[in-house]
Amino acid sequence: MSALGHLDDLPQAGLSAKTPLEPLPSLSRANTGASIWAKRDDVQGIAFGGNKVRQLDYYFGAALAEGADTVLITGAVQSNFCRLCAAFAAKLGLECHLQLEERVAKNDPVYRESGNVLVDRMLGAHIHSYPHGEDEAGADANLEAIADDLRAKGRKPYVIHLSGGHPPLGALGYIHCAREVLDQIAANDLDIAHIAVPSGSGATHAGFLYGMRAYGSTIPVTGYCVRRAADIQKTRIEGRCEEIAKLLGADNPVRSEDVVTNDRFFGPGYGLLNGPTARAIRLGAQTEALMLDPVYTGKCMAGALNLAGTGRPDGAVLFIHTGGTPAIFAYADAMQEVVQGA
Repeated sequence: MSALGHLDDLPQAGLSAKTPLEPLPSLSRANTGASIWAKRDDVQGIAFGGNKVRQLDYYFGAALAEGADTVLITGAVQSNFCRLCAAFAAKLGLECHLQLEERVAKNDPVYRESGNVLVDRMLGAHIHSYPHGEDEAGADANLEAIADDLRAKGRKPYVIHLSGGHPPLGALGYIHCAREVLDQIAANDLDIAHIAVPSGSGATHAGFLYGMRAYGSTIPVTGYCVRRAADIQKTRIEGRCEEIAKLLGADNPVRSEDVVTNDRFFGPGYGLLNGPTARAIRLGAQTEALMLDPVYTGKCMAGALNLAGTGRPDGAVLFIHTGGTPAIFAYADAMQEVVQGA
């Protein structure tokens, strides 16, 4: 049985696009290590882009196929997923409800009103609050309660769940990304020794890894943890890969040893800055004008710099840039630490 199953039969909304693979020569020199390249999913062409564009293309494809007129999703206060869900809904003429969870202990008005939240409001989303930050099942259950209320009012809601046990449609977008990357590696005649990807909900990491193995690549992929410890995240990614195979009616090409997670740059926690992440953000900006955030991409770039530097692989390191640019404005205090550390 093919590892890709009926991937081509599942509907998409048609709003995602191919993105460039770019060298980062100045950053590579400043890091005095192996060459670093970036897969620029931050430049997806809707509402500041990011990795969630590829994921939402499948969720909204399903929502439209079901005749939904409303879409609901849950995420952190500064969620990129929520921002782009609101963007897709606005573009496609659907109502959008966002549930914002308390994952970061920050009460300042900049965090709560700027960045992604400001964009959410500009896009016309209805915003709900959820008082917990590490309760995925509870957050999804509360989202379903909101959906039930909307159904009672005559709406046709489609719910995008965060917790496990639901078809991982969003991960399929990163199977396509893996194919893109492999084509671009071949077109540029690159020797990529290692790939670094942020690992949070797991859809991007699992989908990309699944795609790489499904298309026959053995390039190591490390998921840099942004939300939980490496051992817990590894179990999560393995489960996601099994869910992808089930969804596609396919054989899972990912083995347990393929799933590599690293939490070295995670602490002190979700959305909280550390020294290597601050350095990564600063170097990205000041050598390549590459904007990184303190939640996802900064921590992953810290991992990529470590791989390319002390790791000294026999080949280049590829960094998957998942976007998140608006969040740098909400984390203004952390960004000031980055600037002052220059």
